[in-house]
Amino acid sequence: MTAQRAQAGEGQRLRPVVIKIGSSTLTTSESSIDYAYLESLADQVAAVKERGFHPIIVTSAAIACGLERLGLAERPTDMPSLQAAASVGQSALSAAYARAFEAHGITTSVVLLTRRDTADRTAYLHARDTLGRLLELGVVPVVNENDTVSVEQIRFGDNDTLAALVACLVHAELVVILSDVEGLFDANPAKSADARLIPLVEAIDGGILAVAGDAGSAVGSGGMATKIQAARVLMAAGIPLVVCAGRTPGVVEAVVGGASCGTRFEARRPAHEITPRKLWIALGDAAHGAVVVDAGARRALVEQGRSLLCVGVSAVEGSFEPGDIVDVKGEDGLVVGRGRVAAGSDELELACAVGREAMARNRIIANLADGPIIHRDELIIFE
Repeated sequence: MTAQRAQAGEGQRLRPVVIKIGSSTLTTSESSIDYAYLESLADQVAAVKERGFHPIIVTSAAIACGLERLGLAERPTDMPSLQAAASVGQSALSAAYARAFEAHGITTSVVLLTRRDTADRTAYLHARDTLGRLLELGVVPVVNENDTVSVEQIRFGDNDTLAALVACLVHAELVVILSDVEGLFDANPAKSADARLIPLVEAIDGGILAVAGDAGSAVGSGGMATKIQAARVLMAAGIPLVVCAGRTPGVVEAVVGGASCGTRFEARRPAHEITPRKLWIALGDAAHGAVVVDAGARRALVEQGRSLLCVGVSAVEGSFEPGDIVDVKGEDGLVVGRGRVAAGSDELELACAVGREAMARNRIIANLADGPIIHRDELIIFE
């Protein structure tokens, strides 16, 4: 057994920390990896590991690394070329991480995921067990989306969501997102000289969502909006998230050590009682549509922990089948939660226009009159 594995120990309580690094932070251009920065990141992660934490890296930049190896200066636009670049780049990126951490005597591993892997509950649990065992063995897992085979229907879409998923899988103590921005500002700092950094967010409301922008670079796929969406789930799960400037020297050690850096997302209230199944519902699969609930139903869900009844649904968005994951929205358009729906969109569209008694008389939708369309055991609330 190596020294690092002996240090981890079979019975030691794991203290996972998820560190997500975006493409724009890890690269010097669309098609060039900053290897000096990667070495400095390995130095910081090794120092965090020495302090008893169990780091997991969620990385981007496989495509950028592939473009570099293939000698392509610009990112292609067609899917086969992007997936080919990802195939070449993932091998090169994994080797670069292995070299950087080898200097510290740390073994890394490669974990590639897509929505297809996590949408299935059994596969989701296998991913959880694999990550946990890697941490027990003293390994630093390097997780990425499998861009070689991903298509739009099974993509996470950005590695902020993937980082949140990994954090929930391993019950992380903290998520650190290393970005090309300092954190969340009350206005766009590129357009407003008066924009101020928001150091702490304790609740995500319409005001916070309004100040989030789109993806800010040609290299990355996620902007502040995706980070806030990830933070919403993590706050419900009781896991703090910090968004900070990844190029700041020593920032990883500082954040893990409790220093105030960037923007910290942490719920002011104690976390809800969130089961592993609810976390899978929140992140394991993409939402297939949405149900819009009225004010009374929203209060019942948020304040009383009730199941969602069909009489509380005022509108249906998208097309979905029984058993699919859907968003639950208020009439103001804000996502209140996410759950596993017991009825299809066509049934709900028929039912949401009538009252309970009319529903009970209709043979097609009579089953929706009394039972919940989303049971509280299969519903995660974000407010």
